[in-house]
Amino acid sequence: MSRRRPARLSALPRYGFLLPPALTSYLWLKGLHPLLPGFSCPLRALTGIPCPTCFLTRATTLALHGHLADSVRWHAFGPLAAGALLAWSVMAIRRGRLFPVGLKAWHLGVAAVGLVAYWVGRLVLSYGMGIAAFPTG
Repeated sequence: MSRRRPARLSALPRYGFLLPPALTSYLWLKGLHPLLPGFSCPLRALTGIPCPTCFLTRATTLALHGHLADSVRWHAFGPLAAGALLAWSVMAIRRGRLFPVGLKAWHLGVAAVGLVAYWVGRLVLSYGMGIAAFPTG
């Protein structure tokens, strides 16, 4: 007995390359209309401690609108995330592929290590030294 995938899933390989520009467009729109739906951080909601990506959405939307100084105040990786999203969107559209050809696992590893190191630094400043390293909001 063969199992058929639902029509929506079978279209993903053909149209998956539109996901990066759709995500980038949504974040750009969210910068104009902050009340658009999004996800709250479950770690912060449960513990009160921000996760490594807390405030990254706001920082990315600000960077997509060209407000780089405000973006960095929310999260230092905001301009980097915005640049990566824009580059990924352009590559996805040009090549018709969801995942960039040259992307290696170690690239994601370096980004993850940098993100966690930045988060630990903010935690130490905020909770260890009493310096407000996380924005309020």
